[in-house]
Amino acid sequence: MGISLKASKLKSLQGFLAAFGVLALATLVWAQESNFEKSFNEGTGAMREGNWNLAAASFTRAAKLLPTSAEAHFNLGLALLQQARYQDAIPEFNRAATLSPRLRGPHLFLGIAQYRLNNYSPAISALRKETEIDRKNAQSWMWLGVAQLAAGDAEGATLSLDEAAHLSPDNVDILYHRGRAHMLVSNESYEQMYKADPNSWRVHQALAQSFVEADRLDDAAQECQNALNLRASEPGLHEELADIYWKQNQLEKAETAFQEELKIDPESLSSRYKLAVVSLERSKPDVTVSLLSEVLHQSPEYRDAHYQKGRAEAQLGHVEDAIVDFKAEVTEGQKGDPEAVRQSYYQLAQLYRRAHQPEEAKAALDAFLRLKQAEDASQAQKLEDKLKKSAQVNR
Repeated sequence: MGISLKASKLKSLQGFLAAFGVLALATLVWAQESNFEKSFNEGTGAMREGNWNLAAASFTRAAKLLPTSAEAHFNLGLALLQQARYQDAIPEFNRAATLSPRLRGPHLFLGIAQYRLNNYSPAISALRKETEIDRKNAQSWMWLGVAQLAAGDAEGATLSLDEAAHLSPDNVDILYHRGRAHMLVSNESYEQMYKADPNSWRVHQALAQSFVEADRLDDAAQECQNALNLRASEPGLHEELADIYWKQNQLEKAETAFQEELKIDPESLSSRYKLAVVSLERSKPDVTVSLLSEVLHQSPEYRDAHYQKGRAEAQLGHVEDAIVDFKAEVTEGQKGDPEAVRQSYYQLAQLYRRAHQPEEAKAALDAFLRLKQAEDASQAQKLEDKLKKSAQVNR
């Protein structure tokens, strides 16, 4: 006997099969999503633990289960990057960037991967794209500068690394690369200067400055003198020579050079201030008071001038005048050297005691001790942080 179905039953069966198909598809999608989430979470946990092999395997499964997930491709790229599998990481970062063009990170690590493979041009392109997406990411600017340095573009690198340092002023890595970039630009300028005119006084000046940086002070003084032999009336040169003598503790020579500078440039406040301090070190407090009175007349808030003048007044026995200067220093403390502010409080404590003002002396001494304790704590914290960082690097 043949099998036959009525039309109504056939339609009912077709509807049932259609509904079953939708349900089966939904179940399949749910299962895929569940497996994706499981793999993604497993990969995330492995990344936190530094298990990059497991992370790479988990995110590979996640990316296959949901190929449109930018995050899965991005995290897979990160895991591969940590394994130094730069060539494998590149397409994952590219895929993540294509799926989510404004996602932060893919272009950064794509640039790093390309840099590690010495592909500087595509690295710079990717890193520049990252800085456009997130202009406040200091790491992106730093890596852009590093890639530009590797590509031989020192001037471009200085711009990028200056921006990175602006965003993260205490980042040691950024400051290191920034210093390298600026040094290379300076060296290039010096080389071009020497080629243009090897006998120029500017060449001797540049050599003197480079010797100062290398702590070759005798050579620096000689080169500075060579520059002066060619350009004796150039403002600033005598001051540079005086600074070198001061570093060498040749105070008499420094004093003479600062005086020569003031003959050429009588308006130089920096030379007048430095000459005042050198004069104080040479036990000439009366000269110091005279010079710093002129400095403060022209610039009432000149950095630390009140502190140095207070020292000179105290040596001359002018207790009240010294108190006025030290009080001015602590009032304007945020603009000066913190050490000068601390020492001003200490000096005030001594002067108030001499002036028979015990309450003021106690208040000044308390302020000195409070600032000193804060500075000691700050230095201890910096040392602890440095030791921790050193320990992490040496692991």
